Amino acid sequence: MALELAGGLEVVGEAADGHQALDLAARLHPQVVLMDLEMPGLDGCAAARRLRAEHPACRVIALTVHGDEASRRRAREAGIEGFVVKGTGLGALLRVITGSEE
Repeated sequence: MALELAGGLEVVGEAADGHQALDLAARLHPQVVLMDLEMPGLDGCAAARRLRAEHPACRVIALTVHGDEASRRRAREAGIEGFVVKGTGLGALLRVITGSEE
């Protein structure tokens, strides 16, 4: 709700795990997916790889508690374009989502 109110974005879906995220993306065709790196079943990096292969126009942004360089590298290798550490301010998150800062 905060994303919609603050950034004028429309949140079209919310998934509990990587498999559900892929199913929703196939149905909803989002422009951007905000993906946690740690999810049950299919983790964020594996889900991002499949998402980018199946929907190359969709941008994937990682939202995670892990801000270390190894996690960032793993995310980039999976095709994740932006990286936001949980707890980052809403303004910074919006800039990464909209592509004005990465």
